[in-house]
Amino acid sequence: MAGRAGDQTPEAVWRATAVATVQDLAGVLRQLRRSEARQRGDSPLTYRELAARTGWSYSIISEYFAGTVLAPTDRFDVLVRLLGASQAEQRALATARDRVEERGRRRQPTGRAVADVPPRQLPADVNGFTGRTAQLADLDALLTHGRPPSALVICAVTGTAGVGKTAIAVHWAHRVRGRFPDGQLYVNLRGFDPAGSPMNPAEAVRLFLDAFAVPPDRMPVSLDAQEALYRSLLADRRVLVVLDNARDAGQVRPLLPGAPGCLAVVTSRNQLTSLVAGGAHRIQLEPLPTAEALDLMTRRLGAARVAGEPDAVDTIVASCVCLPLALTVVAARAAAHPRFPLQALAAELRRSRGAGLDAFDRGDPAADVRAVFSWSYHALSVHAAGLFRLLGLHPGPDLAAAAAASLAGIPIGQVRPLLAELAGLHLIEEHSPGRYGLHDLLRAYAAELAGAHDPAAERTAAVHRMLDHYLHTAYAADRLLNPQRDPITLSPPRPDVTPEAVTDRGQAMAWFTAEHRVLLAVVERAAGARFDSHGWQLPWTLADFFHLRGHYRDLATTQSAALRAARRLGDLPGQAHTHRSLASAYDGLGRYDDARAQLEQAIGLYGELGDHTGQAHTHLNLGSVLGRQGRHRDALEHAQRALDLYRAAQRRAWQARSLDAIGWLHAQLGDHERALTYCEQALTLHQEVGDRHGEAETWDSLGYAHHHLGRHQQAVACYQHAVDLYRDLGDRFNEAGTLSNLGDTHHAAGNPGSARVAWQGALAILDELGHTDACEVRAKLRS
Repeated sequence: MAGRAGDQTPEAVWRATAVATVQDLAGVLRQLRRSEARQRGDSPLTYRELAARTGWSYSIISEYFAGTVLAPTDRFDVLVRLLGASQAEQRALATARDRVEERGRRRQPTGRAVADVPPRQLPADVNGFTGRTAQLADLDALLTHGRPPSALVICAVTGTAGVGKTAIAVHWAHRVRGRFPDGQLYVNLRGFDPAGSPMNPAEAVRLFLDAFAVPPDRMPVSLDAQEALYRSLLADRRVLVVLDNARDAGQVRPLLPGAPGCLAVVTSRNQLTSLVAGGAHRIQLEPLPTAEALDLMTRRLGAARVAGEPDAVDTIVASCVCLPLALTVVAARAAAHPRFPLQALAAELRRSRGAGLDAFDRGDPAADVRAVFSWSYHALSVHAAGLFRLLGLHPGPDLAAAAAASLAGIPIGQVRPLLAELAGLHLIEEHSPGRYGLHDLLRAYAAELAGAHDPAAERTAAVHRMLDHYLHTAYAADRLLNPQRDPITLSPPRPDVTPEAVTDRGQAMAWFTAEHRVLLAVVERAAGARFDSHGWQLPWTLADFFHLRGHYRDLATTQSAALRAARRLGDLPGQAHTHRSLASAYDGLGRYDDARAQLEQAIGLYGELGDHTGQAHTHLNLGSVLGRQGRHRDALEHAQRALDLYRAAQRRAWQARSLDAIGWLHAQLGDHERALTYCEQALTLHQEVGDRHGEAETWDSLGYAHHHLGRHQQAVACYQHAVDLYRDLGDRFNEAGTLSNLGDTHHAAGNPGSARVAWQGALAILDELGHTDACEVRAKLRS
């Protein structure tokens, strides 16, 4: 770096020669960062400062320094120059970076973010599973002497619909789960779901990262980086991964572990030929052998009943073409009527053959089970049959009892017995308490029955009730997540809709988490059915949850759909709100130019509407995006414009937010005295309106400004106020960040003991959260 003796080899040059992995390279970057600070006689640049100077997101910078991901060439070059690397160092580090990229070695650093309790995602085991002895033995053979394999093993379980692929995969996974102590992952990829589109691999990767409790602010931005983190989390671990109902090999490949000791089981109706050609074992399931089909009936109905009417049982088995799904449905019907002769049931089943609807290809054994479905459907009570048909209108993948009540337009007390009746006949499954799903063949059958028997107006009304249920529940939950958000106006729910009662923030987060996949499917259904008011308002209610959880791709997908709906309606406020939310998604994804384009459109629309508060919000958002791009003077203009508009609208809480933003931007421009002036005004307003989180942020900004003015005593006091507030609010991550800053100030003031106490407090929190910033704090403690 500048100022080093010319006859000495730059430290980063000789360190670069030893670089072999992305973690090694991250260590060199951290060393550069400390060396640059020593040259300035100050503390190292924080990730927040680096984000402000580069325009990159805070999280991606932390990933570069922690060695979670490898910085792209252009970003890497900018970063090492910003850290003061000499030309010789830049060349050596560029060569080292290229060498790491060629080796393709991305491993997780020390302090990886893994849940305290390993994920246990397997669905409930199949009650009374029988048969498949040979196939279970084949699966057992994948384990070496009863232990997990020494190399990654992939098994593809293939076969027609209803043949029991999921059942055997889940049953076997439960049998061997003790051999995979680091977790069992499960996802239904919905490859052939008739009511929705297959799951994108990006969604599944994110679900697995959530299962390992990766914090949202720690989540990589790009899909490639998320896949790398997923594989890193599984490295040196024994994890069983069940990928159910895959469409094709392309949907599966990003989800496969990359480490020995892990095993992946994939189920699909497709043959997955390319996966098998690549070394995967294949187990092809056919309909049950007759003996195993009879054993299934015996287990369900009892040996005496089956032995008493062997001809009738043979007829039932033949009618079900030995498919486990059909046999289970029929056995449930027979068990529900223990006094009915099996011969009468067999005769009724024979009469049903040929009465099914033509939804499946001829020649597929699954087509024949439609007669079984028809037989069981006609055994339902009138109200249960009506509910079953309506369930075909729900997009899935499952639903709660309250949603079923709104779909049917009846009180929840009336819907529970109907759900129990359907579950008793195995037409639906209660896979977790109060949540129900149905096989995709049954969903398709139910939808066709609805189309054949329920008038279009009634089907439309049911879909309307369902959309109202989710919209009004989500709106109430969102108000608890962000009470200061400007509300929108919803139309009242239709009669007989009962939104769920969500009374506090914890319940709101729990509801959104449970309904996450359902809500994505409902947004898609609203668009397909042209319910355009729901089509933009429901995504509006999801924006805060997706932002808090870091689901920026889901945010972008739903807001894009919302924008199309608002445009079809000609709803200008809806378009303006949606442009802002879409900008938030692009901001989270690091697509800053796209975010600015959305915000500029929003400003224009708010101008047409004369909505000065909306314009103010958008100017503040623009300032934030520009600040991340390092354009602090441009950002300052927008923050000042936001303040003027908030003052005109007398929005005092938002005035405080904009004053803090202005102060922070002045600090980034080096004018720390002016930063103090604005932040002190912000602090007063925050305290007057009772915005404790805004107050904590402003105390932190004040500490930053005092620190850079050399006023260490004042900086310590400000940082301590922020720490106390964050601790009271339960904001662990920001508490850790401020403790780290507090330690820097103690260190600069010549108080190493106090610095160590503060850094140790920050490190304890960051290790608990599994955050990569722990590496930075650990380095401070070492040095």
